[in-house]
Amino acid sequence: MTDTRTSEAQPLHLLVVIPALNEEMTIVDVIGRIPCEIKGIAHVKVAVVDDGSTDKTADLAREAGAHIIRHSRNKGVGAAFHSGVEYAIESGADLLVNMDGDGQFSPEDIPTLLQPLLDDSADMVTASRFLKKDYWPKMTKVKFHGNRAMSALISFLVGKKFHDVSCGFRAYKRDILLQMNLFGQFTYTQETFLDLSFKGIHILEVPVRIRGTREFGKSRVASNIFKYALQTSKIILRSFRDYKPMVLFGCISLGFLLFGLILAIFLGLHYVFVGSFSPHKWAGFTSGMLFALSAITFVTGLLADMLGRVRRNQERILYIMKRRQNG
Repeated sequence: MTDTRTSEAQPLHLLVVIPALNEEMTIVDVIGRIPCEIKGIAHVKVAVVDDGSTDKTADLAREAGAHIIRHSRNKGVGAAFHSGVEYAIESGADLLVNMDGDGQFSPEDIPTLLQPLLDDSADMVTASRFLKKDYWPKMTKVKFHGNRAMSALISFLVGKKFHDVSCGFRAYKRDILLQMNLFGQFTYTQETFLDLSFKGIHILEVPVRIRGTREFGKSRVASNIFKYALQTSKIILRSFRDYKPMVLFGCISLGFLLFGLILAIFLGLHYVFVGSFSPHKWAGFTSGMLFALSAITFVTGLLADMLGRVRRNQERILYIMKRRQNG
């Protein structure tokens, strides 16, 4: 690892976690470029989560000085991130930086990500590829517009503007790791924004220049854009259901109600002008069914909201227990 700056401030322990799957061509270079001396950081440690690699990724990373967290089979980037977070908490890390092992991110930018955490001006910092137009990476139009659309969706759901919610180059405080509760195995990037934003955590985007394409191999997350869209949509829907159930079920209930009213008004006007419900009795039956679905969906939202309150209490208790157990 290369030297950059000397630690003079409060001594903190940094863990750099690198989820990796068959990255033998780049992993040594990535580890070797991680700064081992950063102002305010007393100790820098690297952990590589080998997510079922079939090449020499783990052996090369170990030789380069990294601690290896081994998955016997490929579980997904989300699962690899979970393992990294657990190890960070268990090992007593004060700060966590997560980055990919494919060489698209520059390890030299780690101090840039850490500075807002050290200044206490943010709780989580994420590298942003789209915050500054000069930093926009070269990528296919599908991936570019897909990333922008995903950021717009997450921004709409959490009520705060974000430019890049899919970048895996991020830094976290230890306390945030203790509060984080993620469930997605396929990926974690968007779920993290939802989980932490709904908990009121201050997330800061920092513009960083990132290469938009891999030098070797293909992305294991976004190689199939349709699978990626399906998997991330499931994660986003479940997160929004858990944290904003009345908004989700309330909108669905309102949709059923409006369609039911439209059909009821149509049938009523037809009766006024014609004097008979025929041949549109179907509209009455359909309208009644939609009204029933609206009521059922609304009650489901009330129950989900009640369960959401229970979950928030459980997460608070879990957070307190983690703090006591892990210091």
